[in-house]
Amino acid sequence: MDESFEWDEDKNLLNQQKHDVSFELAQYAFFDPNRVIVQDLAHSQEENRFYCMGQVNEGIITVRFTYLEGKVRIFGAGYWRKGRKLYEQQNNLY
Repeated sequence: MDESFEWDEDKNLLNQQKHDVSFELAQYAFFDPNRVIVQDLAHSQEENRFYCMGQVNEGIITVRFTYLEGKVRIFGAGYWRKGRKLYEQQNNLY
């Protein structure tokens, strides 16, 4: 879809098995005009890590990522309640 995204294919396959979300699908969260991006302060000691919550199809996907050499490097994604709740709060949905 976009050259500015990358990921480890082994992590992608594991993520699909564990969370039923591919990184190919997860990258669409970044194109939601109402997406929410926050820093993952609990896991940013060695590198800055972030969450992107965005609507993809009928659900809100939370994507865990970092920036590496000018690219978004995805390393986790799923339909997680906490991300959906933050997305809804930030967008005044409920």
